[in-house]
Amino acid sequence: MAEDDEATMDEADPTDEPFPLLIAVTASPTERIRLAERLDGIAPLLLVADLDELRRLIAAPQQVAAAPSEPAPVPALVLDSTRSSARCGDREVVLTRLEHDLLTCLTTEPVRVWSYAELHRSVWGDEGRERKADVQSLVKRLRRKLHDLGTGATIDVTRGVGLRLTDHQQARVERA
Repeated sequence: MAEDDEATMDEADPTDEPFPLLIAVTASPTERIRLAERLDGIAPLLLVADLDELRRLIAAPQQVAAAPSEPAPVPALVLDSTRSSARCGDREVVLTRLEHDLLTCLTTEPVRVWSYAELHRSVWGDEGRERKADVQSLVKRLRRKLHDLGTGATIDVTRGVGLRLTDHQQARVERA
C-alpha cells in the first residue's frame, strides 16, 4: 500500500463513521413511551410498531435517492421531552406539560382516533373527571403552536368519536 493511501485513510471524515442507533420494535404505545423516557439521551432512538414499518423506514432513503425530481422532504416534527419543546426545521416552540403529554399521546399511534375520555385519562391521569372542555381547550392551544411551527401536522376531530393527529403535508414525527 502506498504512503499516500495510508495518509488518506488516517484522515477519514468522522461523519463517515457509524453512530449508535437503538431500534425498538413494540406494538404497545405505552411501551414505546416507557422506552423513550428510559432511553432518552443515551443514543438516537428509533421506535417502530412492527418490522414492516422498520423495513419501510430503511427503504425510504433509497427511494428518495432514486427519484431526484420529487419535492424536498418535509422537515420532521421533533418532540424533545428533555426541553419540553417541539421543533420543525429551524422553528421551536415551548410546550407546557399538558401540551407535551397530549402531543406525545397522539404521536404514539398517529392514525388512531382517541376518544376525549382516553385523552383525558392519559394526559390528566384522573379517572371520572373526563371533561371534554379541558381537552378542547388544550387542543386549541396546541393547534396554534403546531401552526406556528409551520408543520403540516394538526389535530383533527372525528365527529362523534374523538381526535387524532393528522399530517396534511406528510411530515415525519420524531422524538429527540
